[in-house]
Amino acid sequence: MPARWAHPLLAVLAVAVSVAWEVVAGPVPACTSAEPCGSDWTGLAVAVVLVLSLYWVWRQPRLAIGGLAFTVLALAVEDGVTAFARPSALAYLLATGFAVTGLVHRLAVAGRQRALALEAAGSATQPLPDAARTFRRGRMSFVLAVLFLAVAGFGVYQALGVADTYEKRAATASHLSGEVTAVDEDDGLLTVTAEGRTHRIETAFPEDFPVDTRVDLVVDGDGAVLVAEPYDAFGWELLVLAGSATGLGFLVNGVAGRLGARRLRSGPLPVLHVLVREGEEDGRTWVYAADDTEGRRPVLWFHSLYADDDGGEEDEDDYETEDDDPGLERLAATLRGDGPAPPLREAVLYGAPYTGAEVAFVARDDEDDPEVAVECSVTSVKPAVTLWNTGGPQARGRKHIRRPVEEIAANLMPSAEPRVWRAHGFSRGLGAGLLVVQGGGVWAALEEGPSWHWLILAVALPWLVTSVATATTWRITADRDGLWVLTAWRVRRVPWEAVLSVTHRDDGIDIGRAEDDAVRVSPTGWAWLERRLGREPGAQRVADELRALLLRPDLRPTSEALSDRQGMPVGPPLVALTVLWGAAVLLLF
Repeated sequence: MPARWAHPLLAVLAVAVSVAWEVVAGPVPACTSAEPCGSDWTGLAVAVVLVLSLYWVWRQPRLAIGGLAFTVLALAVEDGVTAFARPSALAYLLATGFAVTGLVHRLAVAGRQRALALEAAGSATQPLPDAARTFRRGRMSFVLAVLFLAVAGFGVYQALGVADTYEKRAATASHLSGEVTAVDEDDGLLTVTAEGRTHRIETAFPEDFPVDTRVDLVVDGDGAVLVAEPYDAFGWELLVLAGSATGLGFLVNGVAGRLGARRLRSGPLPVLHVLVREGEEDGRTWVYAADDTEGRRPVLWFHSLYADDDGGEEDEDDYETEDDDPGLERLAATLRGDGPAPPLREAVLYGAPYTGAEVAFVARDDEDDPEVAVECSVTSVKPAVTLWNTGGPQARGRKHIRRPVEEIAANLMPSAEPRVWRAHGFSRGLGAGLLVVQGGGVWAALEEGPSWHWLILAVALPWLVTSVATATTWRITADRDGLWVLTAWRVRRVPWEAVLSVTHRDDGIDIGRAEDDAVRVSPTGWAWLERRLGREPGAQRVADELRALLLRPDLRPTSEALSDRQGMPVGPPLVALTVLWGAAVLLLF
């Protein structure tokens, strides 16, 4: 497995933050009559490569290395090597270096995975099944690529049309020179006096034209524009950026898929006896070692489709539509979220399973099915993260696959002292982020005086205060008689005899009680991000250990928790701080 520091998310965040800093802090050449601002197609091309590189960090490491190197070279060519003396440009250089280092590490790990997979398969090789040999890969990617590139082409056509319209207008219009007499930076308007007439002109950069500045105008009747800012095609250029990046991303995926499938068909392949299971939440195919009969630790995953004998990817019309089809009934139950979890199936995997590879496998759809089906990967192989990412909460209401109580209890030694679980790093980080949002929201709503924004603030502020206070300081204390649950506003007492269940759901911990609804502690972290970083959600571990204490009374503490172990609600102090912050904003403005 790659090291945690090489996770793609960290590289993308580092590069994205440095890009944002460079955009804000980097020098922007002023628009002048000698060098007017128009469509910067070279800069747009670099932006497309940058966006694609951020995406390729996840999907195409080799291309991401080339793309990031190209953007650094483009910055050096445009501003010179001395550009990296700027802190923001230097930060971008360091961020890309970090990202490239992580990509090289991931490629090296993928090479070792391939070697281990070939070693595990031994000398046994088999030809690819006929259905998989004729399986066509990447058709949908090519179709989407054509559609998005056509959209980008339309954007280019419209942007060039805007520029052409201006050129034709300027050829017949009057060219005047005037003086800026007033600047409205809020609305981006200049008041320019030229030959005794006053013109109101829109500008994207009013700060570049202070009062008393001489500017050149193109005047056509009652309309006038700055020669320095002849036209605005930003909307069409943004469409070109989005369409080009998306279209090229699909195109590269399609080409990479075709090349991978071609390599898969090139000759006899190593085969492995494995177990497979379809993910309920996202349709992934999870692969387990043949001896992992309980499906505790997946090895890798990919998305797959059935391969038919006609050599095509299955279409929706290929599925049977009889009302009594048990397969459709299971599919409908899965979509509703009330069906059984997909079982583990024995399978034969064709191809060396390493990160970025293409594979195929043969398995029965059901243990009672006499025939086997062939499935081919339609995304490249990805390494599986740790256990807690494999059975995770289903989007339609299913709970996490729980670890056995005996496994949890084995790590819990009986203790006389009360046990305390409190907010962990991810939870506090989430609380800090929400606190920044809260402070910024108060500032934005109050800086312009009374307005309808105050209504939004009144609705959102109670939730924000509660979430910040809970995420940063939640605590659950277990003693001999029950649980002390600290939330934003109070400490609740829940006796052991009143607890029915303890579950982790939707970034919160629910403690079910016999006499009323569950006591909910939320938010207790960001489970999605924690799983993507290869970590077990901290709140999930807390819920599991609390459940073990509930079901194993012999593990419960034998002493009572004093008030200093129960915690103190921080909701009221946070309200006071919020009021003081709001008063400070009103006084400043």
